[in-house]
Amino acid sequence: MSTGALALALAAALVHALWNVLVGSARDPRPAAAVAMVVGVAAALPIAAATWDVRSGAIPWIAASALLELAYIALLAAAYRGASVPVVYPVARGAAPPLVLAIAVATGTAASAGQVAGVLLVAAGIGIVALGAGRARPRQLGLALGVAVTIAGYTLVDKQGLRYGSPVPYLEAVMVWPSLAYAAWSLSRDGRPALRAAANRSSVIAGLGMFGAYALALAALQRAPAASVSAVRESSIVMAPLLAAMLGRTRLDPRTLVGAAVVAAGVAVVTLA
Repeated sequence: MSTGALALALAAALVHALWNVLVGSARDPRPAAAVAMVVGVAAALPIAAATWDVRSGAIPWIAASALLELAYIALLAAAYRGASVPVVYPVARGAAPPLVLAIAVATGTAASAGQVAGVLLVAAGIGIVALGAGRARPRQLGLALGVAVTIAGYTLVDKQGLRYGSPVPYLEAVMVWPSLAYAAWSLSRDGRPALRAAANRSSVIAGLGMFGAYALALAALQRAPAASVSAVRESSIVMAPLLAAMLGRTRLDPRTLVGAAVVAAGVAVVTLA
């Protein structure tokens, strides 16, 4: 892996962790997530329009991915409403790659001993996070695992959908409808004043981060193998608790940090084994 690819993958991990910290520590994560999604889609629109290449074969995959993205942001915001970023993020982000592996195995792909060991590490890390987070309730951990399921789902769907289009236009086509639907739902549940209050600098930065993290990851993938890039990006599992503490958004429980590191190590083993 070249130095440039490593720097891009680490930057993608950092930006992804940052936008989650900003949304997860907002006064109300639901309207904050709604504003961030709309900002991200608006920011990507000029680039998507200038490079548009989405063919008709992508339509069913776009529809499926859009539903999964809508479920993803709804579950993520719900989880953040009841638990802190250091609790939710390692579980939501870390459990997804093993789930993808499990689906692949269920559909006939063999798993290596290293991949099985990685899954066990992820499970152990999630257990440490749960034990180290006194404020976490089973419901929030369940929501975080639900987020992981949606991540695994849209990862598998988008792998197929991207055969019919360029990445940025494809992502824009996927995200435009969930962003509008989620904003409308937040408006009906939280009201216009809540959305107006959420339209602040943090939510705008989070929205730009949603798009920026993906763009940085794509740039890294152009320079290095997907497995290597994916493994480096999972460092965000450790970055998110550290960022939340550094920005004063939450106190850092040492056990949570240890658990996040174990999850990240397990994901790296699953990815590279």
